[in-house]
Amino acid sequence: MKGIVFTEFLDLVEDKFGLEMVDKIISQSTLESEGIYTSIGTYSFSEMLQLLENLSGNTAISIDDLLLVYAEHFFGVIEKSYPGLLATYKDPIEMLASIEDHIHIEVRKIYPEAELPTFVIKDRKDKSLVMIYKSSRAMHHFGLGLMNKTFEHFNATATIVLEKIKEDGTEVKFIINQD
Repeated sequence: MKGIVFTEFLDLVEDKFGLEMVDKIISQSTLESEGIYTSIGTYSFSEMLQLLENLSGNTAISIDDLLLVYAEHFFGVIEKSYPGLLATYKDPIEMLASIEDHIHIEVRKIYPEAELPTFVIKDRKDKSLVMIYKSSRAMHHFGLGLMNKTFEHFNATATIVLEKIKEDGTEVKFIINQD
């Protein structure tokens, strides 16, 4: 997992819960990196999972809810760092439909070793989209948060239904209807 995901996560934890919480969740975890991350480094997903589990345990906030909040924070990083990428789209459905064929290609140019989820488009209309998310990391709520922020970015609203295809969350169907 790319280091930027870790550095931004720890920035969010510090902003929302304080530096003491950052230190606490790092010390509660068994991290090969010892909790020292660079944005361009690559780290084990198990480290992110430990940090999430420990933050959840210390805050009584579910991992899914933490991932939603983190995705909202991360979208802000994308807006700030890559405004040109977002400017290439005219609406949120177009942008979400291009995750696999454009956005992830651009991400891989910046982070060649990035291990990204797969999004398969099953149905697309002007105001709706059905896509399947596949990832061994089961971070679909991170994806949901990014989708929510995508609609907000375009000053639009949507109803997004998440249906687990596999109970462990490694395969999820997103049914998106723009209001």
